[in-house]
Amino acid sequence: MAASSVVLILGSGPRVGASVAKKFASNGYKVAVASRSGSGTKTAEGYLSLKADFTKPESISALFDAVKTEFKASPSVIVYNAAALTSPPDENSCFSIPAETVVLDLNVNTVSPYVAAQEAVRGWETLPKETKKTFIYTGNAMNVTLVPMPMVMDLGMGKAASAFWVGLADATYSGRGSRFFYADERHVDGNLKGMELDGAAHGEFFAQLANHEGNIPWLATFVKDKGYVEFK
Repeated sequence: MAASSVVLILGSGPRVGASVAKKFASNGYKVAVASRSGSGTKTAEGYLSLKADFTKPESISALFDAVKTEFKASPSVIVYNAAALTSPPDENSCFSIPAETVVLDLNVNTVSPYVAAQEAVRGWETLPKETKKTFIYTGNAMNVTLVPMPMVMDLGMGKAASAFWVGLADATYSGRGSRFFYADERHVDGNLKGMELDGAAHGEFFAQLANHEGNIPWLATFVKDKGYVEFK
């Protein structure tokens, strides 16, 4: 890792986001975190804290500009960890969610990370050729597993759509030294982890992905204390 390596974590909650930030900081990265509660200043840990609204994809480019201004370099690693879910007013009907709400949630789950990937690629062009460039999307198993619960309608839609473009991006850019990953923590038996996600496990695995270690495919399913595990 170059001394100027920067990681930008979009969606920095107290579990996954905080653990990923801590791990990358311990590896010598300069860290920027963006969330709804961002302050625009440095945190106690020395991270650049940015205020973000992921329902507005047009606001994403300003976050990258702020990182480059602060650290004098574009982020080589981008982690998209934001997510949105709206429970349907009628718990028995996934179609009771208003269309305008679905659009806002899709902005968070699919469109904003897509724009972040666009900005990432632009920034990578300014970095040294030997720098490892990585985009990591925090996913779940809903791109391959149907969860028969109306409350996960728009979350599942967003994850499935994003898995496609992440996979396509990796197929397109991996030959150029840039990797895109859809990172999906699972239980040992391969089942959906749901709300039992382990923050520290994400930090360890994401650091491995950023180093392009282990020939891990874009669909990066992993298990705590085991790392990448392929599930059929």
